Amino acid sequence: MKIFLLNTLFVFLFVSCSQGQSKIESKPNTKESVDKVIKTEAEWKEQLTDQEYNVLRKKGTERAFTGKYDKVYDEGVYVCKGCQNPLFKSDTKFDSGSGWPSFYTFIKGNVKEIKDSSHGMNRVEVVCEKCDGHLGHVFNDGPKPTGLRYCINSVSLEFEGE
Repeated sequence: MKIFLLNTLFVFLFVSCSQGQSKIESKPNTKESVDKVIKTEAEWKEQLTDQEYNVLRKKGTERAFTGKYDKVYDEGVYVCKGCQNPLFKSDTKFDSGSGWPSFYTFIKGNVKEIKDSSHGMNRVEVVCEKCDGHLGHVFNDGPKPTGLRYCINSVSLEFEGE
């Protein structure tokens, strides 16, 4: 019984941000060139906190409803914590109820989508185009005009208000 409960908890933790994930396909970025940020693992560890490193470099996730940007709706731009690449505009942010900051689109050319079949799920991972930092995942249960929900970890972001 304990093993069943632990397995159930494990599955819940990894699926909690994957509501309505069914028909999204990853799209290659159409931007022809980007100035990539390349650092050693030691340099990333020196720059980032343990949690930021776990999410951005090791594809971890923060717990739902714990991120500092989940309920922030000020005007501005969300940039990558790893390289300051502008990723999401505040006017595309919405309250999805998922416990993570959610956006219905990104700043063109600055985000890359990659097929992710880890943890026994078929999802689309969202990464920073400039530093390849893991941001979160995208799902097809968002609002108009795109119908998409970019479910993003707060620790992978910094907010620059206007």
